[in-house]
Amino acid sequence: MAKKKAAKKVQFVWEGVNKQGHKIKGEESALSADLVKALLRKQGVIPKKVKKKPQPLLGGGAKKITPGDIAVFSRQLATMMKAGVPLVQAFGIVGEGHDNPSMRDLILEIKADVEAGGTFHHALKKHPLYFDDLFCNLVDAGEQAGALETLLEKIATYKEKSESLKAKIKKALVYPVSVLVVAFAVTAILLMFVVPVFAEMFQGFGADLPVFTQMVVNLSDGFIANWYIIFGVLIGTIFGIKTLKQKSEAFNLWFDGFVLKAPVVSELTNKSAIARFSRTLATMFAAGVPLVEAMDSVAGAAGNRIFTKAILRIRDDIAAGQQLQVSLAQSGLFPNMVIQMVAIGEESGALDDMLSKVADYYEEQVDNAVDSLTALMEPMIMVFLAIVIGGLVVAMYLPIFKMGDAI
Repeated sequence: MAKKKAAKKVQFVWEGVNKQGHKIKGEESALSADLVKALLRKQGVIPKKVKKKPQPLLGGGAKKITPGDIAVFSRQLATMMKAGVPLVQAFGIVGEGHDNPSMRDLILEIKADVEAGGTFHHALKKHPLYFDDLFCNLVDAGEQAGALETLLEKIATYKEKSESLKAKIKKALVYPVSVLVVAFAVTAILLMFVVPVFAEMFQGFGADLPVFTQMVVNLSDGFIANWYIIFGVLIGTIFGIKTLKQKSEAFNLWFDGFVLKAPVVSELTNKSAIARFSRTLATMFAAGVPLVEAMDSVAGAAGNRIFTKAILRIRDDIAAGQQLQVSLAQSGLFPNMVIQMVAIGEESGALDDMLSKVADYYEEQVDNAVDSLTALMEPMIMVFLAIVIGGLVVAMYLPIFKMGDAI
C-alpha cells in the first residue's frame, strides 16, 4: 500500500482585530487557512483576512539554509532565553523576523513540534541536514540538566567559532584558485583569438620569426586544434575528483592524508583540525556529556578523515580505561603543547577550560597561517601571471621590435 504523503505547511498572511479593538496583522505557518483562523481565535484575535503569502517571481523566496543561518539562529535563541523569553515564544519571535523564508519555515516547524508536546532536541533531530548530532546532543543535555539557556549559549559560541574558522580557511583557498582560473581563461583567449591575428600579420613579413614567437604560435595552433580535448580533460578531471570525493572513502582518506602533508597548506590543515577537535570537545565536555560519548561528535566535526579515524581510536582507548593525554600522544597527530595542556586539564579537573584555551590558541594560529599564506601566494601569483601573460605579449611584439631595429 502506498504511503500517504505528509501535508506541507504553508505561510499565510493575516489581518485581524485584537481584544482592545486594534487592527493587527502578521504571518503564520499552517496546513490551511482554517487552522490559522482557529489559532488566532485561541489567542483572542478575530480574523478578518487570511490568505497565502505570495511567492516572489523566479523562485526568489527559496533561499538555501546555510550554516551561518544556523549559527545566527543559535545566538538569537540563546539571547532570548537568557532574557527570560519562553522557548516557544522565542521560536515565534526569531522565526517571524527571519529574512530567509526557508529558515523561517524551518524554525516555525520546530516551534509547532515543541508546541505539540515534543522535546526541543527531538524536534531538531527531524532536520539532520541542518542540526548535526553534536547540536542535538548538547540541546538534549541542556534539557535534561534544566540549563537549556546556558547550553544554547555554548552552542551559539561554538557555531560562531566554527563558521569563523571555515571562513578563514575558505579565504586562504578561494583567492589563489580564483586568480588561477582567471589566468587560464585569459591565456586561452589570447591563444585562441589574439595570437592567430598576429601570426597572420607576421606571415606577410617574409622573414623568420624569433624562436620564442614561433614557439607561442605553435602553441596557439596546437591549442586551437585540440581545445575540445584540453577543456574535456580539464572538466572531466574536476568532475572525476568531485565524484570520487562523494563516493570513494579510499580516495577521501588518500586526499585528506595528502593535504596534511602537502607543502604550503599542510600547516593550515593541521592547525584547523586541532582547533576543531579542541573546540568541539571543550563544548561537549563542559555540557556534561561523558568523554567517550563526546568523542563520536568530535570525530564527526574534525573536518579531516585522518583525524576522524585517529579520534575514533582515541575513543576506544578511553573506553578501555586509558587517559586522554596518553591516547593523544600515541596518535602522532597532536603536538606536545596540546598533550601537555590536556594532561594539566585531566589532573586539575578542568579539562574543558584547558581545551578551550587550546582552541583559542589554534584558532589564532589559523588566522596567522591564513595571513601568511595569502602574503606568500600574492607574489607567487604575480610572478606566475607576469611569466604567462607577459610572456605571450612579449612573444607577439618581438618581431615588431626586430623590424624596428632593421629599419
